[in-house]
Amino acid sequence: MAEMGSKGVTAGKIASNVQKKLTRAQEKVLQKLGKADETKDEQFEQCVQNFNKQLTEGTRLQKDLRTYLASVKAMHEASKKLNECLQEVYEPDWPGRDEASKIAENNDLLWMDYHQKLVDQALLTMDTYLGQFPDIKSRIAKRGRKLVDYDSARHHYESLQTAKKKDEAKIAKAEEELIKAQKVFEEMNVDLQEELPSLWNSRVGFYVNTFQSIAGLEENFHKEMSKLNQNLNDVLVSLEKQHGSNTFTVKAQPRKKTKLFSRLRRKKNSDSAPAKGNKSPSPPPDGSPAATPEIRVNHEPEPAGAATPGAALPKSPSQSSLPAVVVETFSATVNGTVESGSGAGRLDLPPGFMFKVQAQHDYTATDTDELQLKAGDVVLVIPFQNPEEQDEGWLMGVKESDWNQHKELEKCRGVFPENFTERVQ
Repeated sequence: MAEMGSKGVTAGKIASNVQKKLTRAQEKVLQKLGKADETKDEQFEQCVQNFNKQLTEGTRLQKDLRTYLASVKAMHEASKKLNECLQEVYEPDWPGRDEASKIAENNDLLWMDYHQKLVDQALLTMDTYLGQFPDIKSRIAKRGRKLVDYDSARHHYESLQTAKKKDEAKIAKAEEELIKAQKVFEEMNVDLQEELPSLWNSRVGFYVNTFQSIAGLEENFHKEMSKLNQNLNDVLVSLEKQHGSNTFTVKAQPRKKTKLFSRLRRKKNSDSAPAKGNKSPSPPPDGSPAATPEIRVNHEPEPAGAATPGAALPKSPSQSSLPAVVVETFSATVNGTVESGSGAGRLDLPPGFMFKVQAQHDYTATDTDELQLKAGDVVLVIPFQNPEEQDEGWLMGVKESDWNQHKELEKCRGVFPENFTERVQ
């Protein structure tokens, strides 16, 4: 019997809830159609808007704070791995080994302390702050339902009073239901009217406290980390002083291809070598065409019928001392115009000039076609005549000081490692 009674109560409660939902739905439809007035409270609606805005901002802050903590954790792991690497490469006979080990240990502890304090003073506070929103959000929704019940009871009571045939018993019962609905609604409404503005105003203090905590923790962390980094730097300075003769130096990329000038010399020798079975020809007399590399100069087209100029330009010592293929660009003044590559019309720059670089380290040339560089030297970069001759990581150029003095590419140009320089123009 008790079980049946329990089931009866449950069934009755379900039926009551279903009836309430149906009544509320009907009331909302009538209100939307304008057939029933709706109780409005603009001040409360503004409080609800503020509440939703505050919840959105707090949720985003919580998400970003968790992301920040994950980043701190990742940096901690990366720093730990880096220090472990240092410990592995730090040889036993090097000075400061124990100090470096202690610094690494303190570094690890500092990261752990920073992360934990962020959790305690920022994240947990954030979680507590947001923990109050779900309950209030639920009560706001419940208040809305009770307001519909109140409006529905009020409309039912008013309709019975204005009916042509009045039923006093029904009117009395409707009035009783109205008073009950009004009481339930007003109790919830009063509580929320007090809580929502207070919650909204609390956001200022919460944001101040949260970001002050984060900023203070981060400031102290970096101060302590700076001290550890300075200590590690001092240890490494002492190591450098003891092994100063073995200081690491910047090295150029290896040149995989045959050196440019060596290849050109071989080409010249192969071109002049006699065929098998033939006698070696006598060297041509000085001044003969075979003894002088041919230098071609582009001239402006001559008018029809004009005689073709055939006078050869005089050779400079640099031109006569190198093979013809080395002379990749020749500038000549024709009718007052300089004919050259991209440097046309620029007497202060070499033909084909592309950009300037400045040497950041000394470089000692290892072949005749390489430039000798000192830190601070400015080099004017020019293109290779044949791109296939360029090795990866190497550029062709002429030192600015040499160019200003000689204005002769054949005498001053050479290749150099790009990683020893930095582009300046």
